[in-house]
Amino acid sequence: MTAPLVSPGAIVRSGLCIGCGACAAGEPQARMEWDRFGQLKPTGPAAWMDTPTEAFSATCPFSPRAEDEDSIAARAFPDAPMLDDRIGRHVSAHVGAAVEAPFRERGSSGGMVSWIAAELLRRGHIDAVLHVHPGTGGAPYFGYRVARSVDDLLAGAKSRYHPVHLADVLDEVRRVPGRYAVVGIPCFIKSVHLAAARDPLLAERITHRLGLFCGHMKSARFVTSFAWQLDADPDAVHAVEYRRKDEGRPANWYTAHLTLDGGATVQKDWWHLADGDWGAGYFMNSACNWCDDVVAETADISFGDAWVEPYSSDGRGTNVIVVRTALMQRLVDEGLAQGRLDLKAVDADFIADTQAAGFRQRREGLAYRLTWARRGEQPVKRVAPDATGLTPRRRAVYRTRAAISAGSHRMADIARRVGRPGIYVRWAWAAYRLYEGLVYARGRFGPVLDRLERLLPRGRRA
Repeated sequence: MTAPLVSPGAIVRSGLCIGCGACAAGEPQARMEWDRFGQLKPTGPAAWMDTPTEAFSATCPFSPRAEDEDSIAARAFPDAPMLDDRIGRHVSAHVGAAVEAPFRERGSSGGMVSWIAAELLRRGHIDAVLHVHPGTGGAPYFGYRVARSVDDLLAGAKSRYHPVHLADVLDEVRRVPGRYAVVGIPCFIKSVHLAAARDPLLAERITHRLGLFCGHMKSARFVTSFAWQLDADPDAVHAVEYRRKDEGRPANWYTAHLTLDGGATVQKDWWHLADGDWGAGYFMNSACNWCDDVVAETADISFGDAWVEPYSSDGRGTNVIVVRTALMQRLVDEGLAQGRLDLKAVDADFIADTQAAGFRQRREGLAYRLTWARRGEQPVKRVAPDATGLTPRRRAVYRTRAAISAGSHRMADIARRVGRPGIYVRWAWAAYRLYEGLVYARGRFGPVLDRLERLLPRGRRA
């Protein structure tokens, strides 16, 4: 049965808008704006926002009417010889890093994203790269821009856990002839495919897609929270570094680093922050609850962090990559032969193991969330609704994670409006105490939950 047409307003009200901006690109009535929770959302006249259309329904990556990742990948990578239901169609998979300087040194991880993008530029396969780059200083801190040189590209290296949108750069692609590569998280890469399927100009000019493994999208309030907990004025934050690299420490020891107006800096390791546990889901965009793509299955090549030992302890950073096209495979093979890359071939199981928590959230967790009653448009996913086999404690983990995600937006908004950061920070720590007891059996609640679990029927454990 074909899903009904949807409108931008319906997707936003249903909590399914990721803020990618594909719907606002090329649409004179629409623009992307910040909502009160620090998330990007499309806005425009009521006639545009609330009128269901075929065009919008086919291009929004979370529309129940849109083509799914399996179908897109089948079209994009018909010659990929391997298929895995976790990492999708692929030619090969690897773990390692760029040897050629300065890519690993300038990146958050192994430098492979910038190396591949730079190689495409240097070899003349593309004229420019659409990628996320720091702003000129101050909020919103980051945005998509067009890099036409390797130096411009390297200026945008490192991870950015901040809302951004594609609307302006897609408009530039339409205005300025050339061949472009785009770097993005899974839903953004999907939205580019969907937009290109309806716009021959985008299809002709966006020739390569480089994907980033994704846990979830944060709101801009994540930076606000950093500032509050580092005793800094959020309005005085000039620049943000989410993962400050230190080769003397494990790669998974994240450090939040803020540069303030006037040049002063403050920093703190994530584990000392109330919302520093990524898996707890603070400030997560609600659409991320309904995503089933961890590794950017529709990208020509995709990149993640090697979150398994011994790689996670290597402070220099290490990538895992999934290759899906012959060109990307040739770049990798030649880089290896020339000693510019240090990579080892791995299989789909290895890749999935490096992202094990993400796959639990987007497979088992998503199957459970799809059984929940909800208002508005209903997501259509490749994962079937299923709650069987989950222990009560595992169900509680998913319920608590969703409550933390939703609650963090509301509590930070209240704290910001009344000028009392402690309202959010105290709530965030209290929520984490419950979460760590559920997930890690630690803290005050851990032993209590352990005893309670032993009294309940046993089911499959995650």
